[in-house]
Amino acid sequence: MAQTTLPETHRILQLTSTSEPLQLKIVPTPQAGPGSAVVKVLVAGILSYSADIYNGKRQYPFPKPLVPGSSAIGRIVAVGPDATTLVPGQLVFLDCTIRGRDNSEAVILSGISEGFTEASKKLMHGEWRDSTYAEYTKFPLENCIPLNEQRLLGPVESGGLGYCVEDLMHISKLVVPFGGLNDIGLKPGETVIIAPATGPFGSAAVRVALAMGAGRVIAMGRNETMPHKLSTLDTRISTVRITGNEKTETDALKELGPIDVFFDISPFMAANSTHFKSAIAALRHSGRISLMGGVYADISFPYLSFMHRNLTMKGTWMFSREQMFGFVKLLQSGLLPLGEKNGLSVGGKFGLEEWEAAFEKARIAGAEEVVAIVP
Repeated sequence: MAQTTLPETHRILQLTSTSEPLQLKIVPTPQAGPGSAVVKVLVAGILSYSADIYNGKRQYPFPKPLVPGSSAIGRIVAVGPDATTLVPGQLVFLDCTIRGRDNSEAVILSGISEGFTEASKKLMHGEWRDSTYAEYTKFPLENCIPLNEQRLLGPVESGGLGYCVEDLMHISKLVVPFGGLNDIGLKPGETVIIAPATGPFGSAAVRVALAMGAGRVIAMGRNETMPHKLSTLDTRISTVRITGNEKTETDALKELGPIDVFFDISPFMAANSTHFKSAIAALRHSGRISLMGGVYADISFPYLSFMHRNLTMKGTWMFSREQMFGFVKLLQSGLLPLGEKNGLSVGGKFGLEEWEAAFEKARIAGAEEVVAIVP
């Protein structure tokens, strides 16, 4: 039976300083008010670099004290008086990308970053300071994305997809590249380059592009192991190695063309990688480029060639609420499988008090694993 009452207190992990370890505390349980819901956290995601966020190494901006966290799967326990569709007992995905209701440019990542504007800071320093490493969390109504529990968790023989709750944490990785690929208008039958395809979001992009109907997905990476592993999932996947030789890469890509889309999700250390120019050079006339990476440095591109070939480049940070709902439809259709059949796994589940072990496991986990906090 679904829980419909809140306890007076609950357990949380709290960060008071990046120079001190997280603390397990018992505090009053949050209450739902206008525009919010209180959700029992069933499983909360961990980034591979979470330890470096909360020990200050990455220097992410956020207020302190703070309940850390990320996106999560939970069950609604209480809703504010203005809720019109969400009800207690409902299974939801908690989207950690919180936007200002009166200013969509004010964006924070719950439990991770307060953003870089005064408006976004106001969101995280006020109502939405605390995230999901807790037994209960208060989230904006619009960030509680309803999930079809019967379809996703129900047995296959009854028309369900047979997933477990932990499998659903793969949503937090898969929905990110969906935002960029949707923004750039990837169409069924098109050929798309994913580079680099070796990390958690790059390998997720390969799977999402296939689910969106790509005719061919070209996975690029320096490490030959991961692209080769991906190529065993579907005959539509081809691989090209990032060698450091721009011409060699371009020639190899063109052999697989014509290429419609280049999706880049480079990490910050990839500013000098040759794949950026080689992938652009391999695009057909009127090709499109999606930028979703975290490169801090400026990157040059061939201006005249870009202009003469009518290329389009678009940056996307995360995804919109509309795209989130579109992604859920894709997931619930069964076109984007979770679990072992798509090479995805759950690498570990840890209680709040086991946060150090959880962060370490997430650090060494494979790109296709999720590691989670289970409060």
